[in-house]
Amino acid sequence: MKNWGLPFRYLMGILLLIALIAFVAYAHEALEPLVIAAFIAYLVNPAVVLLSKSTRISRRAAVNFVYFSAILFLVALPASFAPLFLNEFQGVWDDLQTLLRQLQENLAAPLSIGTIQLDLSAIALNLGQLQTVLLTPLPEDAFILLESTSRGTVWLLVIIVCVYLFLSEWHLMRDWLFDLAPQEYRAEVVQLYGQLRGVWMAYLRGQIVLMLVVGVVFTIAWAILGIPGALVLGVIAGLFTLVPDIGPIMAVVLAMAVALLEGSSWITLPNHLVMLIVFGVYLVLINLKNMWLRPFIMGRSLHMNEGFIFIAILVATVLNGIMGALLVVPVMASALVIVQYLTNRILGRKPYAANTPPLFRRKPTKRNRN
Repeated sequence: MKNWGLPFRYLMGILLLIALIAFVAYAHEALEPLVIAAFIAYLVNPAVVLLSKSTRISRRAAVNFVYFSAILFLVALPASFAPLFLNEFQGVWDDLQTLLRQLQENLAAPLSIGTIQLDLSAIALNLGQLQTVLLTPLPEDAFILLESTSRGTVWLLVIIVCVYLFLSEWHLMRDWLFDLAPQEYRAEVVQLYGQLRGVWMAYLRGQIVLMLVVGVVFTIAWAILGIPGALVLGVIAGLFTLVPDIGPIMAVVLAMAVALLEGSSWITLPNHLVMLIVFGVYLVLINLKNMWLRPFIMGRSLHMNEGFIFIAILVATVLNGIMGALLVVPVMASALVIVQYLTNRILGRKPYAANTPPLFRRKPTKRNRN
């Protein structure tokens, strides 16, 4: 079989690259669900590996057991607690309506501060209109909600299927990527993959530490405020740290609902004021976590400068929301590993020279080297 000539190979390579860029631009909306699926598969993979090694069953059998057990748990748990949550939600909704009515009545009367009287009736009127809008949604809003729900359901199905594919077929995908490299460079590619895997494993360890710290801090905070079920609420806050966007919101909504329904064991204020205190404490703690704790833990785990991580998380949050903030650190560390390898190759050094200066990374301490 005659090989293609070098100019024709370059031409086909350029056309393939253009086609790949065009496909990514066309299907860019699918990238985020794929990234979410890959991240979930990466988090679940240690359980699959542990089960496969401890029981000596095949990887496919371990994947099936872990995957379908997780799906069953995620379906059965909400179904078991659905009646309780519906009752609780109805009570919270009734309390919120009562709170809005009381606030509207209080704002309808003039507010006197010394000799100054403030007329807040316009705000009361706006609150009444807001309540009416919330209770009687427009038909076009219902269609928009239906459309967004349908799209969300489709993407959820894509994520569920892709998680299974990543878990069961990743070793084949990995070997296929290795085979793309020329034979003389394949060992370097395997070593580069090992370094990238080490980065993501360090990131996973950092996330576990972050979950533990967040769980303990929120448990202590809710216990100090006298919120019933402080331990459960703290554990939920720690676990939901991994869920972008929805996780922190669900954790604080649950804590606020408990505060509104049950109040505090020692604070004598009305329940709705206790709920506001819970929300205020949550805002302080969650911002400390996002702006200080996460950069500090990730910097220690990946041996990167904490200030650099702090800036990267802020920029990623502005550009791509919480998902960007969640993934920017391991992606950035992986990119630095690849850039380090390419820099060594371009400068004619060994691909993994031990004396290579780090790029935006903090030198590991003696304890970390060991």
